[in-house]
Amino acid sequence: MLLKVSIAGLTIDPASNTPIVILKSDKDDQAIPIWIGLLEATSIASTLQNIKFERPMTHDLFKNFTDILDIKIQKVEVCDLKNNTFYARIHFIYEKGNFSMDARPSDAIALALRYNAPIYVDDDVIEKSKMSDTHAEALDKTEEGKKWADYLEKLSPEDFGRYKV
Repeated sequence: MLLKVSIAGLTIDPASNTPIVILKSDKDDQAIPIWIGLLEATSIASTLQNIKFERPMTHDLFKNFTDILDIKIQKVEVCDLKNNTFYARIHFIYEKGNFSMDARPSDAIALALRYNAPIYVDDDVIEKSKMSDTHAEALDKTEEGKKWADYLEKLSPEDFGRYKV
C-alpha cells in the first residue's frame, strides 16, 4: 500500500556530512530518512524556499523540457529498499497515455516539488527501513565510531523535526 508523505525537513548526517531528506507520513508519525547527494539537497531546499537561480538547475531544465512536450508528473513513489539503497519511480502523464521511469529518490522528490506532484512511500519500504535499522552494525570499531553509533541509535523522528526547512 502506498502512503502519502511530505518533506518533514532536511538535515546533515553529523558522521558523514551527508544531507538527509526526512519524509513523514501524512497519516501518522512514521518518518523515513533518506541520505541524498549535496546537489539534490540544494535542489530540494531551493524549491522549498522558493529560491530562483539565474540559470536553470538540472531539475529545472528537465521540467522546462517536459513542459515543452506537455508531459506532467502524476506522482512519485519511493518503491523499494535493497541493500540500504532506496529506489523510486516517477509516473508521467501525457496526451497519448502514461509511463513511469526508475529514478533516485532525491531526483524524484526534487522533480515532484517542481510539478506539485504527490510523493508516496510503499509501506513495505517503511518496514524494510525499520528492519535495516535494527540490524545495522557500525563498521568503525574505534571509540569515536562507537560514540557515533550510540548517538545514531538514540535518534528518533522527533529529533529530525528540529531541522525543518
